[in-house]
Amino acid sequence: MIHIRRIQEDGADVIALIGEIDASSSIELDLAIAKSVGEGFKKILVDCGALEYISSAGLGVFMSYIEEFKDRGIRMVLFGMSDKVWNTFSILGLDELLQIGKDKVEAKQMIA
Repeated sequence: MIHIRRIQEDGADVIALIGEIDASSSIELDLAIAKSVGEGFKKILVDCGALEYISSAGLGVFMSYIEEFKDRGIRMVLFGMSDKVWNTFSILGLDELLQIGKDKVEAKQMIA
């Protein structure tokens, strides 16, 4: 189960993920990102500090936005991943396709 919080900070939409993202809860992640895009945010920070697990469906949500974000000039940075979650992204090579920061400070620098 996932709980998603959105707050606006320094012109960016910060999406905080709390819990686990599996096939059924990946829809909530997709809706949160789509809402951020729909509200016109060009900077999206995804706080993964409390993300305990992400399935391939959850990873697919992030991947599905790569081209659209490039075309629309939207920047997204994920940050605060646990080693377990980081390994999931890294093993699949997604750390090469997505911007991932160590913490919020680094993520804000990457998105500026």
